[in-house]
Amino acid sequence: MAKETLKFSPAAGFGKNVSDIDLSVATEADLSTLKDAFSEAGVLFFHDQELSPLQHIEFAERWGQINVNRFFASVADYPQIAEVRKEPDQQINIGGGWHTDHSYDEIPALGSMLLARELPRVGGDTLFASTVLAYEGLSCAMKETLERLRAVHSSRHVFGARPETSGEMSSRIGNQDAAVQDAVHPVVIEHPLSGRKSLYVNPGFTLRFEGWTDEESEPL
Repeated sequence: MAKETLKFSPAAGFGKNVSDIDLSVATEADLSTLKDAFSEAGVLFFHDQELSPLQHIEFAERWGQINVNRFFASVADYPQIAEVRKEPDQQINIGGGWHTDHSYDEIPALGSMLLARELPRVGGDTLFASTVLAYEGLSCAMKETLERLRAVHSSRHVFGARPETSGEMSSRIGNQDAAVQDAVHPVVIEHPLSGRKSLYVNPGFTLRFEGWTDEESEPL
C-alpha cells in the first residue's frame, strides 16, 4: 500500500480507525505513518485483517522486540503470541478488569497488538481508556501532587498461585512461580513516542504508592 492511500477516521472517544491497508504487506512508509498515528491517537483499530500467526509476529516485530507474556498459554507453535481465550463453560475471563498490560515489568511493553479470531455474537467487547486524557483532565494541583509520586506494580496477586488460577483457569494461566517480581514506576510518565504526559497506574496491577501503605494509597 502506498503511504497516501492510508485512511484514518476518529474512533469513539479517542483513537483512530485505519482503513485501506493490508497489514501483511505494509510498507516501511505505511509503518512510519502508523507509528505517527499511534503516537497521536493512543490506539489504532484495523478491521477485516487476515493475518496468520507468523504474519502477526512479523508485523509486531516491526514495532520493536516482542515482550513475551510469561503467564498466558500461548498459541501452539508460536510462543510469542499469548492466547486470550474464554470458553463457554468458564465463569472467569482473562483481562476483564481495567489494567495496563505488563506494567508489572521493570521495562513495560510499549503497547499490545490484539488480533480477534472468534467473537461472541453479543458482548465481549475490548474497551480502552486514555490515561493521557485522564491526566490532562486533572487540576494543576493534583498533577503536581502525582508527579512527585512513584507506584508499586506487581503480578503476584493476579498470576500467582491462588484458587482462581488453580481451578478453571489452570489451562489458560501458568508459570505461577514466576509471579514474584514487583516494579516501581513514576505515577506520571511521558509517552516514549509523543512525549505527552500520562498517568501510569491501573487497578489491575498497581498496589500502592511507594512509601505509602495500601490503606493510605487506596483513596487516591
